[in-house]
Amino acid sequence: MDHIIIVRGGGDLATGVIQKLFRVGLPVVILETTRPTAIRRSVALCEAVYNGHMQVEDVFCRKADRIDQLTECWKKDEVPLLIDPDGRCIQEIKPAAVIDAILAKRNIGTNRQMADITIGLGPGFTAGVDVDAVIETMRGHDLGRLILDGAAMPNTGIPGLIGGFSKQRVLHAPKAGILQCQKQIGDVCESGETIFRIGGEAVCAPFTGLLRGLLPDGMDIPAGMKTADIDPRTDVDWHTISDKARCLGGAVLEAYFYLRRQHNF
Repeated sequence: MDHIIIVRGGGDLATGVIQKLFRVGLPVVILETTRPTAIRRSVALCEAVYNGHMQVEDVFCRKADRIDQLTECWKKDEVPLLIDPDGRCIQEIKPAAVIDAILAKRNIGTNRQMADITIGLGPGFTAGVDVDAVIETMRGHDLGRLILDGAAMPNTGIPGLIGGFSKQRVLHAPKAGILQCQKQIGDVCESGETIFRIGGEAVCAPFTGLLRGLLPDGMDIPAGMKTADIDPRTDVDWHTISDKARCLGGAVLEAYFYLRRQHNF
């Protein structure tokens, strides 16, 4: 248990990281909020917050209520999840590494005093200041690059280009209200079809594509919140971890063992 890894965040990209760590036999703990809002829910282990458990590919995650339940989960080859958005349990667990995979585009509390190795994904972190290494999350040539001095590329607010579409792929709530879903994750939506309604206003598919992400029906959401994600590639397997998540997972695994070697841990 001297290699315990804490991953802050259990969304779809964090799940790609968790799978890599899990597959090499490292005991992983996920820390999540009381109300995760990952939209690619079919491939996000944070869904265990709502359901008590969640499986993505070969990784089974179980919600734990106390730290003393972690070992039992590991013995069953499960990944435990604790609701602890502030990371208060980190001091008690004393992990070998803390990975911030919240992807909040800013640092919301991770620091180098939390563990011997600290790694941050995406913008908001500076290697050598608040974490030991930063992983580039911007799609393109540098995706997954280890940054040991400095920061990742700043957030552009524009999703990566896929199939000729970029910002059109992500749909936001036009107003605050209760989400009324007209489609489900995995549906192929025709251009102009209603995907969800909120406050009586319909939000439609901007092009024909596969619905890969959608917040749960009945959720009370604020105006402007990212609510759905549509992919122009209708043959994508929405049950499996994405190419980007796998890339980031491999980068985190590399960073962890590289930093252990550098510091002779």
